[in-house]
This record gives sequence, structure tokens and C-alpha cells, in this order.
Amino acid sequence: MLDFGADIPFVKELGFTLHHMQGGTSELHFEARPEHMNSYAVTHGGATMTLLDVTLATAARSDTPNMGVVTIEMKTSFMHPARGPLVAKGRLLHRTRSLAFVEGAVYDAEGRVCSHATGTFKYVPKAVPGGVSTD
Repeated sequence: MLDFGADIPFVKELGFTLHHMQGGTSELHFEARPEHMNSYAVTHGGATMTLLDVTLATAARSDTPNMGVVTIEMKTSFMHPARGPLVAKGRLLHRTRSLAFVEGAVYDAEGRVCSHATGTFKYVPKAVPGGVSTD
């Protein structure tokens, strides 16, 4: 398991683990607990969207780990119920000096795509403890 390179309390609370962050790609794993489920006993869409947000951001940061990123916009499509252990994979599609355009998907244990997202992220100075930027 890798270090996210930033202290993100919400990610710790959800239990996401980082398994790959290099060359414009990322991979995170997530096993939802009962409190992360919806009324249909599948992973809540909000938890899945957070997983995608972090996965996309990590892919954006993978080639510039000394920078932070903030989400500018994100679009998510849900295609299949998210059950069991989940794997999210992100890919940096294009970047400029200040923006990253990223896509990613969440897969279930059988390899089915549960959800897909695209997003735009702005590169910012890396945060320091206490939530203040270094600039």
C-alpha cells in the first residue's frame, strides 16, 4: 500500500487504499462497510463518487507529486450496482500547466464497470498540515 502524499482524514475514514500512482495512472481499493451502503445494500453513490474523485485526483498528481489538486468539475455515470470489494482506476488524459483532465472507473470483484467519471482538476500548491497551502 502506498502513501497518498497528503493527509486526507475523509479518505482515512472511508478506508481507501492506494495501490498505484505513477505515470498518469492510479489505482485505489475500497471495501465498503455497512455504514457506506444504501437502502438496496450496495455501496452508496456518494461513497463511490468520493472514490472516483480521489482516484482521478491521484492520477492527476501522479506526474507532479509535489503539487496538490482541487476538483473543478466532475461528471459521474452509474452503470452497475457496486457490490463487494471495489477497485478504482484513474488515467490522466491531458494536462496543461494549471489543469488536468482525467477519467476513471470503479470495478466490482467480477471486473464489471460499476461507474465511470471524468473530471477537471486545478494544480495548486501542496497543502500543509492544518489545511493551509504552501504558497
